Amino acid sequence: MKKNNIFDIITILFVVTAIYLVFFYVPEEKTMGIIQKIFYFHVSSAWVSFFAFLLTFIFSILYLKKNKSTYDGIAFSSAEVGLVFCTIVLVTGPLWAKPVWGAYWTWDPRLTTTLVLWFIYASYLLLRKFIDDDQKKATYSAILGIIGFIDVPLVYFSIKWFRTIHPNVFRSGGGLEKSMLYTLLFSLFAFTLLFINLLVKRIKLERLYVEIKKIKFNRGLD
Repeated sequence: MKKNNIFDIITILFVVTAIYLVFFYVPEEKTMGIIQKIFYFHVSSAWVSFFAFLLTFIFSILYLKKNKSTYDGIAFSSAEVGLVFCTIVLVTGPLWAKPVWGAYWTWDPRLTTTLVLWFIYASYLLLRKFIDDDQKKATYSAILGIIGFIDVPLVYFSIKWFRTIHPNVFRSGGGLEKSMLYTLLFSLFAFTLLFINLLVKRIKLERLYVEIKKIKFNRGLD
């Protein structure tokens, strides 16, 4: 069995186990009830999107320093997968907020900065679509990937720096009941595995795309 297949199986097992823990192991929250279970997917997706954009930030810097297309491919792939998880955050958040806050959306500092984060990396992907020159595309994308990451700490610390109704999951002096904390930590790990799996596959696709583009260019088909 190939290593990739083994990793796929491990990822599936962890994700399925996380889903089982969320719906069958961890108890319902007393106030919010079953709707609170969205929380485990919401927080895990947020963590993964932060991690993905951090990788984009790091490999964008490496690209500008080393000028290697490999780094650009990793930065781009991570941004694309990260945007998927950021979208999940923006979908699950309102679904959770409606029964709890009475509204799908409020212009709360954390919600607003998260939406800005989504637009930044959506713009990152759009930028790559509209620039044909590979060198300029990679350079401009790297600059945006670096500058855009500034919003990540703004999202994270917004509940500490501004007045907000968004809950602080990891606040000191209290927080989650043990089974909830263990389920959250397991979900964070499972989603991280899922992200890494998707990222590896996306990087391979990007490399294939680059190779095909080179072949077409050498044969005068581009």
